[in-house]
Amino acid sequence: MEGRRAPIAIVSALLSLFTFSEVYQQAIFKRVTPISERLEESHWVASSHSWVDRKVCSWFGFCGVAHLNKAGWTSINAKKSAKKQQKPIHKDNQDKDGFDLSSFWTSGKTNPEDWSDDERVLRQIPQYVLEYAPYIHLYSGEEFWPCDIAEHIIHTTPHLNYTPLQAAWDHPNLSTLDDLNRWGRFVYLQSDDNVEERPEWLGGETNVPNQPGSPDDTEKNPAGSHGLVGGELSDDEDGEREEWYDVGLGDTVDRGGIRPNPEASTIPVPIDTPEGEELLDADSRPERLRPLGKRTLGGRSDAPAVLVVVDKGSGVIDAFWFLFYSYNLGNKVLGVRFGNHVGDWEHTVIRFQHGKPKAVFFSEHSFGEAYSYEAVEKIGKRPVAYSAAGTHAMYGTPGIHPYVLPGGLLHDVTDRGPIWDPLLNSHSYTYDYVSDTLRSSNVTPNAPTGWFYFMGHWGDKFYPLSDPRQYRFVGQYHYVNGPLGPRFKNLGRTRICQGNDDCLIKNSVGPTRERRLRRFEGVGEGEEMSEEAVRRFIGPEEPLE
Repeated sequence: MEGRRAPIAIVSALLSLFTFSEVYQQAIFKRVTPISERLEESHWVASSHSWVDRKVCSWFGFCGVAHLNKAGWTSINAKKSAKKQQKPIHKDNQDKDGFDLSSFWTSGKTNPEDWSDDERVLRQIPQYVLEYAPYIHLYSGEEFWPCDIAEHIIHTTPHLNYTPLQAAWDHPNLSTLDDLNRWGRFVYLQSDDNVEERPEWLGGETNVPNQPGSPDDTEKNPAGSHGLVGGELSDDEDGEREEWYDVGLGDTVDRGGIRPNPEASTIPVPIDTPEGEELLDADSRPERLRPLGKRTLGGRSDAPAVLVVVDKGSGVIDAFWFLFYSYNLGNKVLGVRFGNHVGDWEHTVIRFQHGKPKAVFFSEHSFGEAYSYEAVEKIGKRPVAYSAAGTHAMYGTPGIHPYVLPGGLLHDVTDRGPIWDPLLNSHSYTYDYVSDTLRSSNVTPNAPTGWFYFMGHWGDKFYPLSDPRQYRFVGQYHYVNGPLGPRFKNLGRTRICQGNDDCLIKNSVGPTRERRLRRFEGVGEGEEMSEEAVRRFIGPEEPLE
């Protein structure tokens, strides 16, 4: 009997492994791995020099075992490089190599004196867009702060997939970056440094917002203070959606997509492109600008934000505030980190109708959440967003935010860290999504536009399996592709949400916060939560609801 147990155990183990392999290859891998990576699966696996690694990767989804002790599986905390670091940009916006970042941002070739009256209208930023600009609470323990795309391209070299296109010293600038489009859409701005050695420019520490003072409590309106009931945005008295909910081209162009001018370009134009996906093929006069006056809250960062204002018709204006970071530090699952990438674009959108704010959208990874304007926290009348540690995903409240995986295994963390006022250092544009035309605005008329049309990725291509920094577990990579730019964030969306499906606009952040807390703590609906659990979620200083 004893002699039979060993063979039976071996056969059972082999059958179990075979079953897991089939389930992984036929079901799990296709569902959890982005299509851009799946298309290169055979080449990616073949890049490993280890036969065992290649087979274990293909059969069971454990990729990178050949360099298990060399990658981030075990070396969780990155160390500073012993080699000489590239010099960071100084506070006067000029580095020791003579790159003047301010000149990068004023290299636009348009001359306001040449604008016709009609052209000036097309370039105007309504005053109310600036008056309702968002504030951003960065995470107090953040390691990767806001960055300047002008500095980012100085420390990167364009690559066609993994092949350099230019010498490391031959950097494009914000006006010429779209020249790289002649190489197609698989161009990557690859870091000149080993990112695991944490070069100074990657962390953006010189861009931490200044904090001369803190907001007066009387100026802060906490989320939900208007007494609204949580749930979907209410219909109007006639049972119809409010007019601003769904605007623009509508069903004529794949719901929120873009119809390119057939005489302007044959290049594919972005429609609904969530974070990291490739390009998809796609067949009333504003009021004058007035000065805003002096601010006392501080929050200026040397990393400029980008404002893109899009007129959707029917008096509806979408104001996109884009924020850039040179590095995205992915979150950990069971102590293993996934989803790192060079370059990180985040955004928040405020939708106006006839000058009144109606809704706010916060981007979170490849999705996000939308709220009525009344529901979100505000300082004065300006919405407040919270940027998550490392990933910079945007949320409406401080606390713990589980996503994708059950039981809180994967989650973001936000708190009331340094406040960032993007209005104090920003470059603004207007965008016509029908003709795919970006214009520098009357506020920053000399801002360049070439960078906006760059079709490639703002970071490294996901590292091959032969790279000791790379590993993959059940379809999830340690390092993924750098993101596409703002042009591919669905600027032509008819609804304020990122995607083109039904857009749920919540009237309160409260219920969402509670559901997240219950899911993270494993507490069922109707069960009482301990004060300790609530404190872990909202922080020690937040009042208990």
